[in-house]
Amino acid sequence: MGSKAKNLGLIGLGMAAGVAATFQLSAHAQKAIESPLPLDELRQLADVYGLIKTDYVEPVEDKKLLSEAISGMVASLDPHSTYLDQKAFREMKEAVAGKFVGVGVEVASEDGYVKIVAPIEDTPAHKAGIKAGDLITRIDNVPVRNMSLDEAIKRMRGKAGSKVTLTIARRGEDRPWVVPVQRQEIVVQSVKAKMVEPGYAWLRVSQFQENTVDELAKKAKALYAENPEIKGLVLDLRNDPGGLLPGAIGVSAAFLPQADQLIVSTKGQLADSNQQFYGRREYYSQRGADPLAGLPAGLKTVPMVVLVNGGSASASEIVAGALQDYKRAIVMGSQTFGKGSVQTLRQLSPDTAVKLTTARYYTPKGRPIQAVGIVPDMRVDETAEGDALAVLRVREADLQRHLAGEAEKTPAAKDQKEALEAQQRAVAQLKDRKPLDYGSKDDFQLAQAINHFKGQPVMLAKSEPEDEKPAAPKALPGAETKPPEIKVPAKK
Repeated sequence: MGSKAKNLGLIGLGMAAGVAATFQLSAHAQKAIESPLPLDELRQLADVYGLIKTDYVEPVEDKKLLSEAISGMVASLDPHSTYLDQKAFREMKEAVAGKFVGVGVEVASEDGYVKIVAPIEDTPAHKAGIKAGDLITRIDNVPVRNMSLDEAIKRMRGKAGSKVTLTIARRGEDRPWVVPVQRQEIVVQSVKAKMVEPGYAWLRVSQFQENTVDELAKKAKALYAENPEIKGLVLDLRNDPGGLLPGAIGVSAAFLPQADQLIVSTKGQLADSNQQFYGRREYYSQRGADPLAGLPAGLKTVPMVVLVNGGSASASEIVAGALQDYKRAIVMGSQTFGKGSVQTLRQLSPDTAVKLTTARYYTPKGRPIQAVGIVPDMRVDETAEGDALAVLRVREADLQRHLAGEAEKTPAAKDQKEALEAQQRAVAQLKDRKPLDYGSKDDFQLAQAINHFKGQPVMLAKSEPEDEKPAAPKALPGAETKPPEIKVPAKK
């Protein structure tokens, strides 16, 4: 098996409190450091270490000092790079299967606080009313200001059935609110599916896990068994925070007519980071029978709409970008999160590792995803009244120290008073609104997708925000502008 298949990478949205994280153990040797070590700075680090050991008010263990030094060094790079100690490393490995104990939120660090990127549906946090954009200011009454993201996550974890009290600050509200959340073992159902109405199917991927491709194939076969003449299929990736790269490759390959089409490319500092990933089995499944074997032929040609929003990130953006580049589907909704960086797990010891950003992702046509995301072909608001969440949503470009995107545009300065008023209006609109039940009869965007299939009018968003206008794509050198001609290597 080639090295590309072995190094499939990590594309989770960041460390999550009770969310299945994704990783890849790298067996590649570390790149030799070409520049000389900064001796003066290293001496200064040693001096500070010595001062703490001799002068601090109480003794501090060597292991703690060094572990925190490593953690701070890695965390200073970008929001998605982090040092994993024994506990965090163990929890990350356990979480890949999609089973974990927690509250069910994707989080990122923002201005010293913990910001909610997205609550996972059907989890304690989601049921408690926690929303994207909320700030966690205290955990069990302990302030999180300037607390490391890793430490905040540790405090939110615990035994199933135990409670954690979160203090939440929400834009537009005068006072924070305190919400007790009961931790529980959460098994995320990766794929849901049903017939919305005769002839029209809905497939939702809530997160890309180890078994996502198998689940999708199983659900797709069941849909066609129920209705062989499907006239339109909606692939719902809204608020899907990402996950494993093989899942994104397999889901894309399930719908593309050619088996060997390019799905995504990566580009980084290391030669091994410059790779191309195709819709071949070696890239999406390395165990058992091919999960995509025997798929209904109609799945390759059925008219498709992919639903996305600001919570669609990472693996979701890879799928949406690939299907959009090959004109296999219409992408509908709002601009995606913009998480287009690769995180690779470099193991330091048997039970510690560094999750390090090593490359950027590009669509088959060479469009960068990082800090830009995928701009929909048809921009449709979340409800008929508009998208009140738009001004509250957090995107990759909003995160401090985010890795700059090649096509990222500097947003125009906004009047603070006007922005605050917009946020207050949004909060007022959302105050009494129940969380949207994706796939239900009240799902406005799904209804617009069905209208598109039927040739009926689609209610588009009233205006196009400036930051959602697509920039001229800066293609990855050598990127393909048409489906590639694949040469299958000889077996080794």
